[in-house]
Amino acid sequence: MAIAKRKKRFFEVEIPLIKKEVPLQAFEIDELNGRHIKYDMTRILRGKGTVLSAKVRVEGHKAFADSTKMVILPYYIKRMLRKGTNYVEDSFNADCSDAVLRVKPFLITRRKVSRAVRKTLRNKCKEEILEKMKSKSTEDIFADLIRGSLQKQLSLALKKVYPLALCEIRIIEQVKVLEKSAQEQKTEAVEKTE
Repeated sequence: MAIAKRKKRFFEVEIPLIKKEVPLQAFEIDELNGRHIKYDMTRILRGKGTVLSAKVRVEGHKAFADSTKMVILPYYIKRMLRKGTNYVEDSFNADCSDAVLRVKPFLITRRKVSRAVRKTLRNKCKEEILEKMKSKSTEDIFADLIRGSLQKQLSLALKKVYPLALCEIRIIEQVKVLEKSAQEQKTEAVEKTE
C-alpha cells in the first residue's frame, strides 16, 4: 500500500510590532511554534539598515512573531562615521517589566572630544536607558526604537554633556524572559475572559 505524501504549505505569520504578515512554509501550523525569523526593516525605517529577529508562537490557528532582537547593520554605522569625530560604545543588561535585555548603544560626537567627555557620555547614556526601560515592556521598547522616540529622548538628555551627530541603539536583544508572578497571571486571565 502506498504512503500518501505530505505537502508543505505556506502559513501567514503576523508580526504585530510592524503590522506585517510573513509567509512561512511548514506541513502543519504547529510546526512553526518556536521558529525564528529575520525581517529586513530597511525600507520601513527609510534607509536605516536594520534587521528584526522574532520568535514565532502559535495560538489556535494563528501564528504571531514576538520581537527578540534588533540589529543595525555595520554598513549603516560606517556610513555615518566621519573623520574628525569620536564614537562611544557600551554594552550592558537592562531590566524591563517582562524581560532582561542586552543593550548596545552607539554614539558619534560632532568633533574629537577628550576621554573624560566620552566616559561621561557613556555613563549618562547607560543611566538614562536603565531609567527609561525599567517600567516598559519589551514590545513597547521595540516600538519606541522603530519610531525613534527612545533615541530622540536619549539624544536630548546627552546634548547637555556634548552635542551628538548620531545617537542609536546598535543592538538590543532579549537575554532572559522573566516569569510572571501568580498575581499577574490571574489578572491577565480575568482580562481575557471579559
